[in-house]
Amino acid sequence: MKITWLGQAGFLLENENHTILIDPYLSDEVAKINPLNWRRVPVDESFFEVKPDVIMLTHSHLDHLDTSTLSHYINRDSEITVLAPYDTWKEVRKLGGAKNNYVMLNRGSAWSFGDITVYAVKAEHSDLTAVGFVIDDSKKTYYFTGDTLYNYDVIEEVNSLFCEGVDVVFLPINGVGNNMNAEDATDFAYDVGAKKAVPVHFGLFDTLSPEAFEFENRIIPEIYKEIVID
Repeated sequence: MKITWLGQAGFLLENENHTILIDPYLSDEVAKINPLNWRRVPVDESFFEVKPDVIMLTHSHLDHLDTSTLSHYINRDSEITVLAPYDTWKEVRKLGGAKNNYVMLNRGSAWSFGDITVYAVKAEHSDLTAVGFVIDDSKKTYYFTGDTLYNYDVIEEVNSLFCEGVDVVFLPINGVGNNMNAEDATDFAYDVGAKKAVPVHFGLFDTLSPEAFEFENRIIPEIYKEIVID
């Protein structure tokens, strides 16, 4: 699986059969609400040419559910499967398109396509319907936590699904907006049995350094670059 970080908690996943977007934020819409959260990295408009067949949205906050970004992909002619929990599902459906399949994927639900299965798991966040997604492509398990605090129920739920741990976890370290800070994220990565861990949710709205994330097998990503996972 080729994985490219789009900034914040946005990702582009590609294999030979599927192109998947997770929480893409390719605008400066948040700055209109909070001027302090302006983009430090310009939008790379080449990503608007991506043709996803699946879009996954973890929750309804603007830097995860950005309709100005999503309108580049979702329209009346697109044929996309959109996976989202309840509050987000309600909003994203307003983009329309009778050919799109809007799937309400709440915590405890799963959705399969081809050789990929997506599991929606609990996230402890201020959007009470927020989820994280674990993607199993039959080769590796990739856990995208979305926005969440360190939470025992979240950890227990993931461990019950993947008793041997996950191969890679992608998790926030910014410590604001009901997200884990770097120290809690380090503990979280160990507690879900991650073999590798990728800190995100830094560097777009702030100058936060990921060096405080002290997980032994960490991979520090760069925005718009492929995350190489051995």
